[in-house]
Amino acid sequence: MPILFDYFTLKIIWWLLVGVLLIGFAVMDGFDLGVGTLLPFVARTDDERRVLINSIGPTWEGNQVWFITGGGALFAAWPLVYSAAFSGFYWALLLVLFALFFRPVGFEYRSKLSDPRWRSAWDWGLFVGGAVPSLVFGVAFGNLLQGVPFAFDDMLRPYYSGGFFGLLNPFGLLTGVVSLAMLVMHGAVYLQMRTEGAIAQRARGAVRIFAIVFILAFVLAGIWQAYGIEGFRIVTSPDPGTSFSPLAKKVERAAGAWMATYAGHPWMWLAPVLAVGGGLLALLLSSAGRGGAAFVFSAAALAGTILTAGFAMFPFVMPSSALPNASLTVYDAVSSHRTLNIMFVAVALFLPIVLLYTSWVYRVLRGKVTEKRIQEETHSVY
Repeated sequence: MPILFDYFTLKIIWWLLVGVLLIGFAVMDGFDLGVGTLLPFVARTDDERRVLINSIGPTWEGNQVWFITGGGALFAAWPLVYSAAFSGFYWALLLVLFALFFRPVGFEYRSKLSDPRWRSAWDWGLFVGGAVPSLVFGVAFGNLLQGVPFAFDDMLRPYYSGGFFGLLNPFGLLTGVVSLAMLVMHGAVYLQMRTEGAIAQRARGAVRIFAIVFILAFVLAGIWQAYGIEGFRIVTSPDPGTSFSPLAKKVERAAGAWMATYAGHPWMWLAPVLAVGGGLLALLLSSAGRGGAAFVFSAAALAGTILTAGFAMFPFVMPSSALPNASLTVYDAVSSHRTLNIMFVAVALFLPIVLLYTSWVYRVLRGKVTEKRIQEETHSVY
């Protein structure tokens, strides 16, 4: 297969593609997680809870594929990041996995029995399956910004010197709140768009609460990141267009280092503006009863939040607080030139098909989910 791009260009392309996958996961699976988190609170009766479940029931499995695809892309494009992250965040990822177990079982079996205790138990299970991953993903990002305590041995095998409870530091918990509030806001906007009556009104109230929490937490985390924690910067490095060991560069920690990218590229300030502006517009449009437009700007807020972190850290992907020189970057954590090229061709061929199919599915399943429909089709819906 002919090489389409030089090695350096492919490294940047795959940084962008992984970012697209993260944004796709947040936007598509984010409202699923948000709806699950809201389930015990927005819905008051069993029929109302079934409305919420069926608003995401036909599509949640497809949305979950974004998460799986992101993990696969991480393994193929950045194998060193994959190995270091899955060992360092082992218990956190295991917690996410166990929480996600509630989702398929809860969707499929919740309505099989009419016992209120059975159904209530699964409602709280779906809450756990939504809230815990939303929180943990944010905590993980907060720890990436602070640096993860890992290093490499003589054979470039990563080893981790931290523990699970070390991840639950104040800044990590704050970014966890950002993530949780952001995804619950997104889920509430989706509910307002897909439901009607009392459920839609309660969802609009939830948008108001969680949009404000998201914006305040995001701004506070941004100020803390700029002035309260040390960032990382590369002092010396081999040619980024070549293949080299992560230990071949020199990295130092410095106050305000995460703001250097913004100083050198002022256009990147559009990312935090998009996050805050998207959240504000989602709040205003939701209050005006325009759920569809609010959903668009809620998605924009999610994209802006992820881009804000990505731009701040560039070119770092997983900085090391234990041994800064071992920090993994876009340039030294990647697969071979040929591997990146083959994967790019595969993505160029199949991603448009996936997006077209997803668009068709949502077009077919558009419309409101109502209590009347649940009652009429009680044996054929979740």
